[in-house]
Amino acid sequence: MLDIYRVSDEVKQELVHIAREARQKGWWHPYSTVLTGAYVGLEAAARSVRTYESQVIPGLLQTEAYAIAVIRAAQPGDSDQEIEQRVRVRMERQSLLIQDDPIDLWVVLDEAVVSRPVGGDDVMRDQLARLINTAQLPNVTLQIMPFAAGAHAGMDGTFAILEFEEEGDADVVFTENATGGLFLEKAEELGQYNSIFETIRTSALPPEESIGMIHMLVEEPLWKSKRRVSGSI
Repeated sequence: MLDIYRVSDEVKQELVHIAREARQKGWWHPYSTVLTGAYVGLEAAARSVRTYESQVIPGLLQTEAYAIAVIRAAQPGDSDQEIEQRVRVRMERQSLLIQDDPIDLWVVLDEAVVSRPVGGDDVMRDQLARLINTAQLPNVTLQIMPFAAGAHAGMDGTFAILEFEEEGDADVVFTENATGGLFLEKAEELGQYNSIFETIRTSALPPEESIGMIHMLVEEPLWKSKRRVSGSI
């Protein structure tokens, strides 16, 4: 499948390696000391995830270097070992996208997410390239919410909607914060977030235009040069 969709050799090898190591159900348990809540387990059981992200690339799409930079910034008190474990969890989770029965992933990113140079220019360019490659998978849809859209339905914050196949397993909305996150399961809450996501995705750029925007960002001058220009105003 990865060959058909022309995923780059480097990304393909990394994803296949992750998939092989994550076959066993419950692989995340050894990392319980650096995990809070039940999100990773729920994600592993989900048939689809729809998410809006206003600050960072979602974990399922992060490169290792980007993940390290994000975690170091968000968890300044963590030891190197704890950071390594958190990063490993994120890399393991990505097997969900290429396993035999992969989850469907629909991501809408605010333009700020792809414009912020997390980890520096090289790290961010590699991360943008990963987005372009992974968006080629048939089970992944990626959109960008451009600044030009102005105010929109997702401005209250990041969230993910997890849907499950098993009868009796209610869908769940997850909203993340600095100490963990909040799970919402009430029908009216699910309905509201489903409506919000539909509004967001229709306001965002179509997938093809979104990938085009990311290509343009990769080819633009260095972010640090842009910062100097903006700071001179």
